[in-house]
Amino acid sequence: MKPYYAVIFTNTRTPSDNGYGEMAIAMEQLAREQDGFLDFESARDGLGISISYWESLEAISKWKANVEHQVAQKKGMENWYSWYKIRICTVEREYEFTKP
Repeated sequence: MKPYYAVIFTNTRTPSDNGYGEMAIAMEQLAREQDGFLDFESARDGLGISISYWESLEAISKWKANVEHQVAQKKGMENWYSWYKIRICTVEREYEFTKP
């Protein structure tokens, strides 16, 4: 398997929902439509972690520059997140287990 990239978005939310759920669904759908998008995973139990997987750093840059995504980023800073950190990593290999 060729190496690919993971964008890890770790965050804590503010108490207000204020349209967050709808925007999260819209952004995942929009990301899935971008060239170079591979997959998406997320979990929240107090701390939120969302990971998007991409073919290249160029694809990640284009996603970050997407106008609709920039609107969501601005709303996130103003309304939805009290803290976040983004990490961009190279995935060299992966392993998987599925119980039969």
